[in-house]
Amino acid sequence: MIGPRKISALTAISIVIANMIGTGVFTTLGFQVKEIASPFIILCIWILGGIVALSGALSYAELGAIFQRSGGEYLFLSKIYHPMMGFLAGFLSVTVGFAAPSAATAMALGKYFHYVFPMIPPLWISCCVAILVYALHLRSLRWESIFQNFFILVEIFLILFFIVSGIEHIERPTLDFLLKPEDLAVFFSPPFALCFIYTMYSYSGWNAAAYIAGEIENPKKNIPLALILGSTIVVIIYTFLNAVFIFSVPRDQISGQIEVGAIVARKIFGEWGSRFAGFLIGVSLVSSLSAMAWTGPRVAAAIGEDYPFFRILSKRSKEGVPYVGLLLQALIMFCLLFSSSFAKIITYVEFALGLSTVVTVLGVIVLRLKAPELKRFYSTWGYPLTPLLYIIIESIILLQVFRQRPVESLLGLSTFLVGAIVYFFSTKSPSK
Repeated sequence: MIGPRKISALTAISIVIANMIGTGVFTTLGFQVKEIASPFIILCIWILGGIVALSGALSYAELGAIFQRSGGEYLFLSKIYHPMMGFLAGFLSVTVGFAAPSAATAMALGKYFHYVFPMIPPLWISCCVAILVYALHLRSLRWESIFQNFFILVEIFLILFFIVSGIEHIERPTLDFLLKPEDLAVFFSPPFALCFIYTMYSYSGWNAAAYIAGEIENPKKNIPLALILGSTIVVIIYTFLNAVFIFSVPRDQISGQIEVGAIVARKIFGEWGSRFAGFLIGVSLVSSLSAMAWTGPRVAAAIGEDYPFFRILSKRSKEGVPYVGLLLQALIMFCLLFSSSFAKIITYVEFALGLSTVVTVLGVIVLRLKAPELKRFYSTWGYPLTPLLYIIIESIILLQVFRQRPVESLLGLSTFLVGAIVYFFSTKSPSK
């Protein structure tokens, strides 16, 4: 097997960006504008959401530089707390944690590319693109890198083109960045909390590089670089993109609408605007699907390396690709894609994954107390305020989600229960 550290810093950064940029930023603003009228507050929400995501990335960067092995929450929770806690997070990731979002992404990209190629059924597009992505990931790490970097560069170019073109169409009289006295109360209102949840959903994926840490060149330097720089780039893109959305079309045209990107693109580019928006979002989703096809199987491989019962998941090709984990994720993804059950699954998956990230970020503080002598190649900037900010804000969001969707949230917790049963029937090998 080829050595594990082969991913360049550029590829690691592109994986983080690809995991973060998806349909969220192109679809959620309409619901936010419906709840909150102030453009200033809307942009504040996106900036604050970016700060929270960046706080999580800064915290994960410290853990990734310490352990330098693939697995994400599976590895971190196992080392900091107990192997069972890590296994539960890994079990979630291997079963539906990546497969369900991948199915949702494949379904969405089929619908958006359908705008560009209306003669092809969306499901056919979804299946063909998904097969192509997974086939390329089966080849080698080199092909994975080429594919990922190519699509992220195309995606960023298209988004920058969209932003620059949009700035030229902004109606100057509509620009209003001033905070009015009546706006202060909005910051403490239920609509603000709801809009913030939409924003954090759009920022999810900031921890992507942690799942492939063992394959990154010079991990002490490049894991923090990928997590922090990748997240920062997305924060900047999201802020400018939403500014274009808000100020280039009247508020009533996007209020409550899902296809905000298409509406704004139609205003900017005319008749072919919807097709351009569909192509842009479709490319973003191909990049996201590729990133999930890369990260998910690495969690499965890490579990297979530690647990004899799951040893088959650790099998890699001669080129170093964990092909069994990749095929397993593809199988689950296609089952969900054809059954369309991922729509229900993804709701409770997001709650469970959010809970895992909170406990992991808390682990930065726990590890500082438990092992202060541990050599830290990167220390979380702003500690302890940085991890505390993420823990507090994300916990409030999870509480709101639990209150609004208690059934789905409890189902998410039940996944951990199933994982606990599987854990007790598994025999763990010595840690590596």
